[in-house]
Amino acid sequence: MAEPIVRTPAGDGPGLRERKKRQTYRTLSDTAIALFLERGFDRVSVAEVAAAAEVSKPTLFRYFPTKEDLVVHRFADHRDEAARVVAGRPAGVGPLTALHRHFLDGLDRRDPVTGLSDEPSVLAFHRLLYGTPSLLARLHGHQAAAEGALAEALGGGVGARLAAGQVVAVLRVLAEDNWRRVDAGESADAVLPDAVAAAEVAFRQLIGGLGDEPGGEGWRR
Repeated sequence: MAEPIVRTPAGDGPGLRERKKRQTYRTLSDTAIALFLERGFDRVSVAEVAAAAEVSKPTLFRYFPTKEDLVVHRFADHRDEAARVVAGRPAGVGPLTALHRHFLDGLDRRDPVTGLSDEPSVLAFHRLLYGTPSLLARLHGHQAAAEGALAEALGGGVGARLAAGQVVAVLRVLAEDNWRRVDAGESADAVLPDAVAAAEVAFRQLIGGLGDEPGGEGWRR
């Protein structure tokens, strides 16, 4: 899964302090997730996670403000992923086309964010995530932030916010459908053709309804 982004002031570079922070993030999260997978999210306390990781509770909370963040932080650097794709797209490529290509690339790479990964550790993580209501609620907060970032990249305004909401919902549905099939026992390779076909349908509908350039008729609401 994705690693959290730890930012340092401009010009400092990835120094020792940043590397230590990244290592602490990983240690705390890995320790917590191992406990949650073994015993269940609701049956493990923050105090037990801190003790297992050999840190104090205040130290843990400096890195992870909530218990749910110990799990969902792995999606943190994906909050502005769609916005980055749109902002960095080549000249002449529409935002929806760029997002479509990016999602297809993720399928090819078996990126866990697309739901198309049959790695045992990824499947176990997703079972924990989708099987715990409080984690899903926290994940939805990340998705709301993703909508906001994408809307800004699309130019802002009501039309851009509506478009961003549709895109994020489409990506969520595609990923969840892929994960459910893989979790039911199908291999990622077997699901791939249908995953690609579903993405084609989804983005064809988006482009058909919105057009592929902000400011067009479909974007004006």
